[in-house]
Amino acid sequence: MGMGRSKNGYRWQGCLLYCIVLVLLLVGTGCGGQEGLFFVTRVVDGDTIVVEINNRQETVRLIGVDTPETKKPNTPVEPYGPEATAFTKGIVEGKRVRLELDVQERDRYGRLLAYVYLPDGTFLNAELLRQGYARVLTIPPNVRYAEMFLALEREARENNRGLWGLELTPGTDTADAPSVTVTEPSDQTVSSGKALIKGNINKKGERIYHLPGGQYYDQTVADEWFVTEEEAQAAGYRRSQR
Repeated sequence: MGMGRSKNGYRWQGCLLYCIVLVLLLVGTGCGGQEGLFFVTRVVDGDTIVVEINNRQETVRLIGVDTPETKKPNTPVEPYGPEATAFTKGIVEGKRVRLELDVQERDRYGRLLAYVYLPDGTFLNAELLRQGYARVLTIPPNVRYAEMFLALEREARENNRGLWGLELTPGTDTADAPSVTVTEPSDQTVSSGKALIKGNINKKGERIYHLPGGQYYDQTVADEWFVTEEEAQAAGYRRSQR
């Protein structure tokens, strides 16, 4: 019995030691200096990469951004998804990057959540938004750069960069039409089984919510999900006229 407890204790201590090493390597890192750089072994898609940390492969989900899906099971490739993946590959694959954590270290899938920088200071999360390869996806408590990200997305949208320049489905040229045609929310979208109302920020910056059965509901990408119309209105959205 004593030996069993000892082995379990060693395993527990080993796990604890790895967690401590990971935190020491990552917490507080930013875009300056040369220490704490990690090799990117693979790019999964525009907002997800794999890096080697302490001889282990860690999947890293970029904080605050959401690129169109290319690898989600049972989901078709979304418009501008391949372009976003190619952009991220060109920026970081096979290179060393710095990871900056926020309040929450991992998501429900066990992926490390991080802001990603190149040694020269290039901020990948920000560049995806600036060049129109991603939308803002703010999930508390990781909100360190939320305001900056919103400003970058607004700039890209106003200049029709990337996915913001995609043509809408014919006949959807009203202000109530969503800015991008996709069918599924992101894996990181905060929603529940009862949250069926889609809140969308269109190319003009207008906040409009869509109810199931509405003309634009199926083609609308949800920036936020709501259970009731009151919640949507309290968040600054108005009801779609169609």
